[in-house]
Amino acid sequence: MTLDDLKLLFEFVGGLGMFLYGMNIMADGLQKSAGSKLKNIMSFLTKNRLVAVLVGAGVTAIIQSSSATTVMVVGFVNAGMLNLAQAVGVIMGANIGTTITAWIVSLSEFGSIFKPEFYAPVLVGFGAFCIIFSKNEKKKKIGEIFIGIGLLFIGLTFMSDAIKPYRDSQIFVDMFTTLGKNPLLAIIAGAVVTAIIQSSSASVGILQTLAMNGIVSWKSAVFITLGQNIGTCVTAVISGAGAGKNAKRASIIHLLFNVIGTVIFSIVMFALFKFNATWGNSTISSVEISIFHTVFNVTCTVLLFPFAKGLVKLSEFIIRDSKEEEEEETLVEETKRKLDRRLLSNPSFALEAAKKEVDVMGEMALNNLKTALNALQTEGGVGDVSKVYAVENDLNHMEKMLTAFLVEVDNLSLTEHQHLLVKNMFYAVSDIERVGDHCENIAELAEIMKRDDIVFSKKGSAELVEISDETINALTTALQARSTDSKKTALMVEQYENHVDELEDLFREKHIARLSKGKCTPENGVVFLDIMSNLERISDHACNLAGYVIAEAEAKQSMM
Repeated sequence: MTLDDLKLLFEFVGGLGMFLYGMNIMADGLQKSAGSKLKNIMSFLTKNRLVAVLVGAGVTAIIQSSSATTVMVVGFVNAGMLNLAQAVGVIMGANIGTTITAWIVSLSEFGSIFKPEFYAPVLVGFGAFCIIFSKNEKKKKIGEIFIGIGLLFIGLTFMSDAIKPYRDSQIFVDMFTTLGKNPLLAIIAGAVVTAIIQSSSASVGILQTLAMNGIVSWKSAVFITLGQNIGTCVTAVISGAGAGKNAKRASIIHLLFNVIGTVIFSIVMFALFKFNATWGNSTISSVEISIFHTVFNVTCTVLLFPFAKGLVKLSEFIIRDSKEEEEEETLVEETKRKLDRRLLSNPSFALEAAKKEVDVMGEMALNNLKTALNALQTEGGVGDVSKVYAVENDLNHMEKMLTAFLVEVDNLSLTEHQHLLVKNMFYAVSDIERVGDHCENIAELAEIMKRDDIVFSKKGSAELVEISDETINALTTALQARSTDSKKTALMVEQYENHVDELEDLFREKHIARLSKGKCTPENGVVFLDIMSNLERISDHACNLAGYVIAEAEAKQSMM
């Protein structure tokens, strides 16, 4: 190998690196720009399979990777956020969305104005100015997108220039002639390269770069592209290996979809090339690869869409249920499954999953409060005490899991508003766990009352019911505000919390008066005041939860 050959090799490797890095930056910028819109996409998935196809295509177009989308789908299925029927639609759509990158790569063949070397440096420069000199978050995101596109095209130029001297090389001629004559070998080659670099978009881009230099035939390009569509399934299959049965089935559906499509197209294209050998041996352009890639994925979706249920049944046949019934999941185990690390590939979806589990944790704490108060207020409530302790133990485990998950989310590429959401979720989890602690304190006081045969007067009992109801109202309203992101609902919590404070002060004074008149024993008084103190603290935490919702709403409004 001569020094010139080594230089060209370095140029190609550097160009490939810039191409991949540019794709990553562009996808990251698009993802940040989409922000909460990606989160709202999840609501559309429950409608019908056709909508799921559109969502899959849209999400993949944004994050520029069908593999990443499918890995997310595996995570959603594992977390119980999607069923297999919905997952099929998203997977089909992901294959359509991944064709966007191929069209971006082939832009240079539409005229000199689209050639990478013409405007790529300007895009990088404009993007850099947006990031360095703009204080506006949205403009910085736009800057990232421009830099990503610019680097992508500069990388393509480097790769193309490195290959140009070898376009007449016998090595390339022999290689693509061999692949053209052996469709199975071409499919395997495309699958292996894609599996290694974990991106069909990138492997198709490399093939297009070779095609730009006129060294790829139709025969070889078609079968390599078909192989690339199989290779992209490897990431999802690996991802599903450590997941539940339905998640494994989702990854198998992705593989089945592409394998069935490849078999159909291989037969059709083999027959066409036999019929017209001249066409098969002629060189293919970058645009023609984009066209074939798009036609393949759209046609496969149209053909297999009516058989989506069949794909689900086939995946269930391959990944069968065990004869023994699985034990019912505990809430903690369910939360662990739903906080699937695969969701971390998309910050918006990871945030949504965390938010749902924070809401679940909040409902657990609210029900535990009701259970603890029932233990206090009913004669047969002693059995509820052990339930309170068990739920409090679950809340502690959930706090640890959510905190660990949120730490990982916080280290992702987030927008300023998303960082605020993560920070407030940290606080919310801590507040909810503290509510659980106060419920445990109330349950312990209920035990003391039963053990020492402590009974409150009618007035004392009525006061306890009144402040308990108002505390429940405060926590219920705060949790509703969190689950609906409603500032209006959150503002109502302060009224309840203020009323709880007023009731505590009033009932404390009344209770001290009863003590001084000998109408209540000191032992009873200590328990009564401790219960009210715990209830007042719970209302404080409810107010904190509402405050985070208000802060998020105001921050969102200031960004508009």
